Amino acid sequence: MVTLFNKRIRLFRPRTIWVRKLVQWFFFLLIAAIAVNHTLAESGAAIPFLADASLHAVCPFGGVETLYTFATSGLMVQKIHDSALVLAGIVLLLSVLFGPVFCGWVCPLGTVQEWVGKLGKKFFKRRYNHFVPTKLDSVLRYARYGILAWVLYVTATSGTLIFESYDPYFALFNFWSTEVAPSALAILGVTLLLSVFVERPWCKYACPYGAVLGVTNLFRVFSIKRAESTCKADGACSIMCPMNIEVDTVKTVRNHQCISCLECTSEAICPVAKTVLFTSGSVK
Repeated sequence: MVTLFNKRIRLFRPRTIWVRKLVQWFFFLLIAAIAVNHTLAESGAAIPFLADASLHAVCPFGGVETLYTFATSGLMVQKIHDSALVLAGIVLLLSVLFGPVFCGWVCPLGTVQEWVGKLGKKFFKRRYNHFVPTKLDSVLRYARYGILAWVLYVTATSGTLIFESYDPYFALFNFWSTEVAPSALAILGVTLLLSVFVERPWCKYACPYGAVLGVTNLFRVFSIKRAESTCKADGACSIMCPMNIEVDTVKTVRNHQCISCLECTSEAICPVAKTVLFTSGSVK
């Protein structure tokens, strides 16, 4: 009887945070429109009511890249706009409060990886997102911190936007432009290919901005918490997690890879109400 009851509960769970899907679509279309309009503006055919700024102006990671140069000279790294610093500050504040919501809700590259991942889920079923051996996976997850250190060091010492030549996000929204380096297009292609086997491979293993925001998981105000008293420990929350975090083994998720997608919560996949919660308070 209990098993039947739990199955019925699962049927009535939304199994996803639908608002998140709308937000992801909004920002994907917004960034795509800005990128296209920037290209049109160069030929004098820009759409008047759309921003014609370059992607560098609306990328918060640019604010991180130029921070050293700005702090030491008052100048910005070439191509990076003042708006990037403002956006970086806003995203950091949101991350301190709610975790890396930029990664899970806003970043278009993360969204595209999820879309491609649907093919992998269809073909590989439960095998999807479990191809990388656990020990290798645990090591690779720290590679993005090495990439972050390299990007910041080279940018600070050269005064140039070195990461542009390798950035799959820039390539995704400028693949038609001669501004995009072949290396960036190649990395974008590899990222999309790997997304068929691993969910969000760029986010997991390589994204330098994800590395920055991931640190906020250690002290964020609102966290994902599990009520041990009502938890069925059936692993539903862990299976749903795109970042392979074992949510059902911890009381509070402090993993540096959490992207605050909330897909593990009771509002989405957890079969028991008020068991996996996004809250600033304590749970029993």
